[in-house]
Amino acid sequence: MSPWMYDVILVVAVLLLWLGLVLLALRGWRRRGRSQAESIGDLPAVPADPGAPLRGPATGIYVGSTLAPAWATRVAVGDFGDRAAVEYSQHDAGILLARHGASDIWIPNETVTAVRTENRLAGKVMTRDGLLVIRWRLPSGTEVDSGIRGDDKSVYPEWTQAYAEVTDRTRAELDEAARDAGAEKTKRKKS
Repeated sequence: MSPWMYDVILVVAVLLLWLGLVLLALRGWRRRGRSQAESIGDLPAVPADPGAPLRGPATGIYVGSTLAPAWATRVAVGDFGDRAAVEYSQHDAGILLARHGASDIWIPNETVTAVRTENRLAGKVMTRDGLLVIRWRLPSGTEVDSGIRGDDKSVYPEWTQAYAEVTDRTRAELDEAARDAGAEKTKRKKS
Protein backbone atom coordinates (compact mmCIF):
# COMPACT_ATOMS: atom_id res chain seq x y z
CA MET A 1 0.00 0.00 0.00
CA SER A 2 1.37 3.42 -0.91
CA PRO A 3 2.04 6.12 1.75
CA TRP A 4 -0.66 8.46 0.45
CA MET A 5 -3.23 5.70 0.92
CA TYR A 6 -2.52 5.76 4.68
CA ASP A 7 -3.19 9.50 4.65
CA VAL A 8 -6.50 8.99 2.85
CA ILE A 9 -7.55 6.28 5.31
CA LEU A 10 -6.60 8.52 8.25
CA VAL A 11 -8.58 11.47 6.88
CA VAL A 12 -11.65 9.28 6.23
CA ALA A 13 -11.41 7.81 9.75
CA VAL A 14 -11.20 11.27 11.34
CA LEU A 15 -14.17 12.50 9.27
CA LEU A 16 -16.24 9.47 10.29
CA LEU A 17 -15.35 10.01 13.94
CA TRP A 18 -16.30 13.69 13.70
CA LEU A 19 -19.60 12.82 11.98
CA GLY A 20 -20.36 10.25 14.68
CA LEU A 21 -19.79 12.82 17.43
CA VAL A 22 -22.04 15.36 15.70
CA LEU A 23 -24.80 12.75 15.35
CA LEU A 24 -24.51 11.85 19.05
CA ALA A 25 -24.77 15.52 20.02
CA LEU A 26 -27.90 15.97 17.87
CA ARG A 27 -29.42 12.82 19.35
CA GLY A 28 -28.80 14.13 22.88
CA TRP A 29 -30.29 17.53 22.03
CA ARG A 30 -33.43 15.88 20.61
CA ARG A 31 -33.75 13.61 23.65
CA ARG A 32 -33.51 16.64 25.95
CA GLY A 33 -36.22 18.37 23.90
CA ARG A 34 -38.54 15.37 24.20
CA SER A 35 -38.01 15.15 27.96
CA GLN A 36 -38.71 18.89 28.42
CA ALA A 37 -41.70 19.07 26.06
CA GLU A 38 -44.34 18.34 28.71
CA SER A 39 -43.00 20.80 31.29
CA ILE A 40 -42.55 23.54 28.67
CA GLY A 41 -45.89 23.04 26.91
CA ASP A 42 -47.14 25.62 24.40
CA LEU A 43 -45.74 29.12 24.39
CA PRO A 44 -48.07 32.13 24.50
CA ALA A 45 -49.09 33.31 21.05
CA VAL A 46 -47.82 36.67 19.84
CA PRO A 47 -50.82 39.03 19.59
CA ALA A 48 -51.72 40.26 16.13
CA ASP A 49 -51.24 43.84 17.32
CA PRO A 50 -49.11 44.15 20.46
CA GLY A 51 -49.54 47.93 20.36
CA ALA A 52 -46.96 50.67 20.33
CA PRO A 53 -43.71 49.95 22.13
CA LEU A 54 -43.39 51.48 25.61
CA ARG A 55 -39.71 50.60 25.71
CA GLY A 56 -37.46 49.71 22.78
CA PRO A 57 -37.13 48.24 20.33
CA ALA A 58 -33.53 47.51 21.20
CA THR A 59 -31.36 45.02 19.36
CA GLY A 60 -29.09 42.23 20.47
CA ILE A 61 -28.70 38.47 20.56
CA TYR A 62 -31.23 36.16 22.19
CA VAL A 63 -28.86 33.74 23.91
CA GLY A 64 -31.56 31.24 24.85
CA SER A 65 -33.79 30.18 27.69
CA THR A 66 -33.10 27.95 30.66
CA LEU A 67 -35.26 26.23 33.22
CA ALA A 68 -35.22 28.52 36.27
CA PRO A 69 -33.26 28.74 38.48
CA ALA A 70 -30.56 26.65 36.76
CA TRP A 71 -28.52 28.96 34.50
CA ALA A 72 -27.08 26.08 32.46
CA THR A 73 -30.17 23.87 31.89
CA ARG A 74 -30.90 25.09 28.39
CA VAL A 75 -34.38 24.64 26.93
CA ALA A 76 -34.25 22.38 23.87
CA VAL A 77 -37.93 22.37 22.82
CA GLY A 78 -38.51 23.50 19.24
CA ASP A 79 -36.53 26.66 18.49
CA PHE A 80 -37.28 28.20 21.91
CA GLY A 81 -33.69 27.69 23.07
CA ASP A 82 -31.99 28.66 19.79
CA ARG A 83 -29.72 31.69 19.65
CA ALA A 84 -30.81 34.37 17.22
CA ALA A 85 -30.55 38.08 16.51
CA VAL A 86 -33.40 39.81 18.32
CA GLU A 87 -35.28 43.08 18.61
CA TYR A 88 -36.83 43.30 22.06
CA SER A 89 -39.51 45.72 23.14
CA GLN A 90 -42.01 46.20 25.94
CA HIS A 91 -45.66 46.80 25.07
CA ASP A 92 -48.78 47.43 27.20
CA ALA A 93 -49.52 43.73 27.56
CA GLY A 94 -46.04 42.20 27.49
CA ILE A 95 -42.56 41.86 26.09
CA LEU A 96 -41.94 40.93 22.46
CA LEU A 97 -38.73 39.17 21.47
CA ALA A 98 -38.80 39.45 17.66
CA ARG A 99 -36.12 36.95 16.62
CA HIS A 100 -34.59 36.79 13.14
CA GLY A 101 -34.43 33.25 11.75
CA ALA A 102 -36.52 31.82 14.61
CA SER A 103 -40.05 32.20 15.91
CA ASP A 104 -40.95 35.28 17.94
CA ILE A 105 -41.49 34.96 21.70
CA TRP A 106 -44.28 36.79 23.53
CA ILE A 107 -43.96 37.22 27.30
CA PRO A 108 -47.24 38.47 28.82
CA ASN A 109 -46.73 41.02 31.63
CA GLU A 110 -48.64 38.94 34.17
CA THR A 111 -46.17 36.07 33.72
CA VAL A 112 -43.01 38.12 34.37
CA THR A 113 -41.55 37.37 37.80
CA ALA A 114 -38.21 39.22 37.50
CA VAL A 115 -36.08 41.28 35.12
CA ARG A 116 -32.44 41.48 36.11
CA THR A 117 -28.92 41.53 34.75
CA GLU A 118 -26.64 38.49 34.96
CA ASN A 119 -23.23 37.44 33.80
CA ARG A 120 -24.20 33.94 32.60
CA LEU A 121 -27.08 32.05 31.06
CA ALA A 122 -27.59 29.11 28.72
CA GLY A 123 -23.90 28.32 28.46
CA LYS A 124 -23.03 31.95 27.68
CA VAL A 125 -20.71 33.63 30.18
CA MET A 126 -20.23 37.38 29.97
CA THR A 127 -18.73 40.19 31.98
CA ARG A 128 -20.64 41.53 34.96
CA ASP A 129 -24.21 42.51 34.04
CA GLY A 130 -23.62 41.55 30.41
CA LEU A 131 -27.02 39.90 29.93
CA LEU A 132 -30.58 41.11 30.44
CA VAL A 133 -32.52 38.15 31.87
CA ILE A 134 -36.31 37.92 32.03
CA ARG A 135 -37.74 35.28 34.37
CA TRP A 136 -41.28 34.36 33.49
CA ARG A 137 -43.84 31.61 34.03
CA LEU A 138 -45.01 29.58 31.04
CA PRO A 139 -48.70 28.57 30.74
CA SER A 140 -47.62 25.10 31.94
CA GLY A 141 -46.44 26.65 35.24
CA THR A 142 -42.72 26.14 34.54
CA GLU A 143 -40.50 29.14 35.16
CA VAL A 144 -37.81 29.97 32.60
CA ASP A 145 -35.10 32.57 32.29
CA SER A 146 -34.79 34.11 28.81
CA GLY A 147 -31.58 36.02 28.18
CA ILE A 148 -30.58 38.78 25.80
CA ARG A 149 -27.13 40.16 25.17
CA GLY A 150 -28.04 43.68 24.10
CA ASP A 151 -26.04 45.68 21.59
CA ASP A 152 -26.52 48.72 23.86
CA LYS A 153 -26.24 47.71 27.51
CA SER A 154 -27.05 51.23 28.67
CA VAL A 155 -30.78 50.37 28.27
CA TYR A 156 -30.59 47.60 30.91
CA PRO A 157 -31.24 49.90 33.91
CA GLU A 158 -34.39 51.22 32.22
CA TRP A 159 -35.65 47.64 31.86
CA THR A 160 -34.74 46.51 35.38
CA GLN A 161 -36.27 49.67 36.92
CA ALA A 162 -39.51 49.16 34.98
CA TYR A 163 -39.88 45.71 36.57
CA ALA A 164 -38.26 46.51 39.94
CA GLU A 165 -41.49 46.05 41.93
CA VAL A 166 -42.15 42.60 40.41
CA THR A 167 -38.52 41.57 40.89
CA ASP A 168 -38.46 42.74 44.53
CA ARG A 169 -41.70 40.89 45.28
CA THR A 170 -40.29 37.68 43.77
CA ARG A 171 -37.05 38.05 45.76
CA ALA A 172 -39.03 38.54 48.98
CA GLU A 173 -41.08 35.40 48.27
CA LEU A 174 -37.91 33.40 47.57
CA ASP A 175 -36.24 34.71 50.75
CA GLU A 176 -39.31 33.80 52.81
CA ALA A 177 -39.42 30.31 51.29
CA ALA A 178 -35.69 29.85 52.06
CA ARG A 179 -36.22 30.99 55.68
CA ASP A 180 -39.17 28.61 56.06
CA ALA A 181 -37.12 25.75 54.62
CA GLY A 182 -34.23 26.58 56.97
CA ALA A 183 -36.54 26.70 59.98
CA GLU A 184 -38.10 23.37 59.01
CA LYS A 185 -34.66 21.80 58.62
CA THR A 186 -33.58 23.10 62.06
CA LYS A 187 -36.80 21.80 63.56
CA ARG A 188 -36.19 18.31 62.10
CA LYS A 189 -32.62 18.27 63.42
CA LYS A 190 -33.84 19.02 66.95
CA SER A 191 -36.41 16.22 66.79
